Amino acid sequence: MANAMASPNLQALPTSPSPAQTLPGDAVLDALKMMLLGAPLNEVLTSITRLMEAHSKGTLCSILLVDEDGLHLRYGVAENLPQTYRAAIDGICIGPNVGSCGAAAYLRQPVFVADILSDPKWVKFKDSAVAAGLRAAWSSPILSHDGKVLGTFGMYYREVRNPGTDEIQLIDYASRIAGIAIEQNRAEQKLRQDERELRQLIDFLPQHVLVLDTDGFLLQANQMLLDYNGHTLEEMQGPGTDERHQRDLHPDDLERARSERRCGLTSGVPFEIEKRMRGKDGRYRWFLFRYNPLLNEQGRVARWFATATDIEDRKQTEQSVRNENVALREQIDRDSMFEDIVGSSEALRKVLRQVGKVAHSDSTVLILGETGTGKELIARAIHKRSNRGERAFIGVNCAAIPTSLIASELFGHEKGAFTGATQRRLGRFESANGGTIFLDEVGDLPPEIQIALLRVLQEREIERVGSNRPIPVDVRVLAATHRDLNALVAEGKFRQDLLYRLNVVPIEMPSLRDRAPDIPLLVEYFIGRFGKKAGKKFRTIDRKTLKLFQAYGWPGNVRELQNVIERAVILSDGDTFSVDETWLKHEPLQLASPRAALNGALLRQEKEMIEAALAESHGRISGPTGAAANLGLPTRTLDSKIKRLGINKYRFKVSQV
Repeated sequence: MANAMASPNLQALPTSPSPAQTLPGDAVLDALKMMLLGAPLNEVLTSITRLMEAHSKGTLCSILLVDEDGLHLRYGVAENLPQTYRAAIDGICIGPNVGSCGAAAYLRQPVFVADILSDPKWVKFKDSAVAAGLRAAWSSPILSHDGKVLGTFGMYYREVRNPGTDEIQLIDYASRIAGIAIEQNRAEQKLRQDERELRQLIDFLPQHVLVLDTDGFLLQANQMLLDYNGHTLEEMQGPGTDERHQRDLHPDDLERARSERRCGLTSGVPFEIEKRMRGKDGRYRWFLFRYNPLLNEQGRVARWFATATDIEDRKQTEQSVRNENVALREQIDRDSMFEDIVGSSEALRKVLRQVGKVAHSDSTVLILGETGTGKELIARAIHKRSNRGERAFIGVNCAAIPTSLIASELFGHEKGAFTGATQRRLGRFESANGGTIFLDEVGDLPPEIQIALLRVLQEREIERVGSNRPIPVDVRVLAATHRDLNALVAEGKFRQDLLYRLNVVPIEMPSLRDRAPDIPLLVEYFIGRFGKKAGKKFRTIDRKTLKLFQAYGWPGNVRELQNVIERAVILSDGDTFSVDETWLKHEPLQLASPRAALNGALLRQEKEMIEAALAESHGRISGPTGAAANLGLPTRTLDSKIKRLGINKYRFKVSQV
């Protein structure tokens, strides 16, 4: 018996007990089978007490379980004990003098009371026992594998009785089987509770969680993932992996994600994939999937656990940064006219007042003026002072892009849209989304692009080349041209409805000739800028040079002035800035053929007619008495011819003074 008490587990039972010591094998197997099949604990314990009562005639059995507080015993099963007795001792304290069961739990060893009436352990409970017809009470503690008291197994008799060796071994044997059943039940309850808590925790995670088998087939998914895509777990599992991917992943990511996933699962080590997944609203969002393998004892992958974190905001930020970087690189690479608006003439102040008024609206602005006057600089000033000033400013020179590529450049293209389109590409309008796009030389757009641009201005949406799906864009459009758009409309080269859409707020940049008072300021600015770059410092500006600058017509405007000053800074040796006056002289045209001579004659005749009309109107171009009306030409057309022929219209005004 001592040896039996020292090792309270099933394996310590005698290997070859005598027939009198053993319980019926079939009955024991039935009890064990109930445990393995997960029968309720009450049913398993009841089967054990019935087994003992059937084996020993006249025996009444009970199993008491330790309460959660660890201080009391409560009935588990005792179906044949009188109800009055069970009620009297249910919840008894564990102690050395609390009946056979209370003492066995306290002492952690069997307690055998042959006569309840004479045993001091039963002083408090003997009346209840005698009233129930009980005289002998034997009890054995039910211990866990680590020696913790789980309860007691009790055997009662209606006559005074001492246990024999066989009976002592039987009660020990029964208490061990009961201990196994109780431990297994509590372990299962703990496991189920842990599973519930873990499942609840996983469902509450702000991530998608998946469990996959070794081949990548979906076994489990948390509630957040199911809520996102609007499918049940069975619907997620039903189609199979390839079909599920084709349904739920973005078409552009499908091939890449499949390949990376296949390689990752084959590797057996943790890996990551970024891909877009379709939600129940039909929209795609970017997710970062992290896959981690669970290895078995042999070091082989038994399961894959994956988490998917929403990185849509990060991706949008990255795209925005890329757009800004593209714009910044273009701005740095582009030969800008100057870094700031320089000048104080009334003509320039008028433009800046217009910029201040129009900047905070989202209206389309058309900036007109000769080449080199600073139209892009004004566009940037409008953007910087607008509510979109912190977002991208994307500039596009429409005249510099080949006709075959301009649609793709502006609106983007889909993969396979044309030869060489190996992947999807965002156009300038999408890159400028939320910001401003500046269409320089808009008068050079081909007719088919004019139609597409008109739709953008009207519908605020684009279509990529190779796609018919409209994409909404939130972009402010600024446009500029040095050409006479009214003349182009009259010639059928520019759409009139597009002109109306672009010309919501026109701003006309004055030529440098109209900003003569700004020339000294610009000269100082450019000398300082290029002198610093060349490592030179000029103390004075040659007066003759300054007069020459003010008298010159500057057909190339500020850009020409900039180039002349940069050239002079590079070639100057002293600390006085000066230029060679021959730089500002234009050589006459060399007429090399009769056709060229005829063209020259026509140009001279046209120039004479325009100068005569200007003289008659005293230099006035527009209005009912202006030169344009006298010649029967649109004002802008006449203005373009004046510039092209190099006519100084101001000398006719001066001659009138």
